Amino acid sequence: MAFIDTIPPEAADGDVAAMYETDRAGWGFLPNFTRAYSHRPGVYAAWRGLNGSIKANMDERRYEIATLAAARRLRSSYCSPAHGRVLARLIPASVVEDIALGRPSEELDALDMAVIDLADKVATDATSVTQGDVERLRGLGLTDAEILDVVLAAAARCFFSKVLDAVGCDPDAVFN
Repeated sequence: MAFIDTIPPEAADGDVAAMYETDRAGWGFLPNFTRAYSHRPGVYAAWRGLNGSIKANMDERRYEIATLAAARRLRSSYCSPAHGRVLARLIPASVVEDIALGRPSEELDALDMAVIDLADKVATDATSVTQGDVERLRGLGLTDAEILDVVLAAAARCFFSKVLDAVGCDPDAVFN
């Protein structure tokens, strides 16, 4: 499952056992990504808090579009299929495939494309984001807080995806 050994469920106790049980209850199985954090359950708890705070301020569709765009740019072996699956509940699978492959889609509007472009830039090289990128989103009706939400979603995805890929965390079969 990983380049590092993780704590097996039967050996978990304390915070690790609680983390495993919470995610098992929520997902119906123990995700590999949860096990990847088994040596640092406090980091995983902080991640869940941060990500939950980001998501709480965003429309789910926009969050998933930004997240998938960032995961695609990062070539995330875990987050791309996982968030593609979530997004496919909200938009047609063919559009999800277009986003995942970096193709334009007739079914995405100018705002969706600007969100994808910003998330892609954040994941590729955040120093390449310009005032023009922000103005583009403002011109399409987003507030500065909503623009920040897109940046936060993409930047947070960078952290999570890079951790999972760096420790060799395989996507769960359910996401394939």
